[in-house]
Amino acid sequence: MAKKKPAFKTVRITLVKSPIGYKKNQRRTVESLGLRKLNASVVHTLTPQIQGMINTVSHLVSVEEVDA
Repeated sequence: MAKKKPAFKTVRITLVKSPIGYKKNQRRTVESLGLRKLNASVVHTLTPQIQGMINTVSHLVSVEEVDA
C-alpha cells in the first residue's frame, strides 16, 4: 500500500522580535502560537489557521519548513 503524503507541511516558527509595543491582538497571536520568549521556537502543522496567525505577526517571527 502506498504511503500517503501529509496534507499539510510542518513549519518551525521562531520569535525574532519582541511583541511589546504592538497591538494587543498581535501580542495574543504570538502567545497563542506558543511563543513566550525571544528566540523561542515551536513546530506547527501549517494549517490555514496557523498560516493566518503567521501572516498577522510576520514582522515578529521567522518561519522555516521542517522535514516531518
